Amino acid sequence: MPHIYCTGCGNGTVINCTLNAVNQMGWEPEDTVFISGIGCSSRAPGYIVTDSLHTTHGRAIPFATGVKLSRPDLHVVVFTGDGDMAAIGGNHFIHACRRNIDLTVVCMNNYIYGMTGGQGSPCTPLGAISTTTPYGCHEAPFDLASLAVAAGANYVSRWTSYHVKELTRAVQAGLETPGFSLVEALVQCPTGYGRRNKLRDAHSMILWMRDHAVLMKKWKQMEAEGRPLPADKFPVGEFVRRNRPAMGVPEE
Repeated sequence: MPHIYCTGCGNGTVINCTLNAVNQMGWEPEDTVFISGIGCSSRAPGYIVTDSLHTTHGRAIPFATGVKLSRPDLHVVVFTGDGDMAAIGGNHFIHACRRNIDLTVVCMNNYIYGMTGGQGSPCTPLGAISTTTPYGCHEAPFDLASLAVAAGANYVSRWTSYHVKELTRAVQAGLETPGFSLVEALVQCPTGYGRRNKLRDAHSMILWMRDHAVLMKKWKQMEAEGRPLPADKFPVGEFVRRNRPAMGVPEE
């Protein structure tokens, strides 16, 4: 199928994981809506045969909120990226978590603005090279999963495009959980990010994610034991699953 993604892009993997999870739920296409903002990740609904909204930059969650509150019977899934959701859409993101609106948000975090030329995003790692941080990023990145937990989301997890089975199960868990769900999927962008950071192809980036991901259980054990947490590694797994009061949940 023709698509816009560059060779080696990880977004297709995340789309496949999400659609497999939706299939596992048995949702009908006419009852399911995919909504996105702007960016590489946000082209995803264009490749799915359901109703969809390709909205303005950073505004996918407000559009999704409107759909869900007017039609709670619909299943609403948001595709977004780190630049779209965490920068111009940052306030929408944290307040949707706070309100705990019944949405599932799948954020493809490639550490940059990929579509517009590889500029630094709020998730660009410290020291990483982008077109707007040519000497290395000096700003601490957002931890999207931890931010969603603190803001009140009912379900939060993080995996990578390497962890296909785990990512699929996480999306399904998000779809099953009433309230706001965030599934952060770290993805490779060899074109806009990797080639500037000594990870010149998709294979190198996927191996990097595999080798730098630490399972949540081990991460928490290291914290509990007071062991230093490696600055170049990150936890993957389920951050929270709870049952705070939610908005937009259909009545039984």
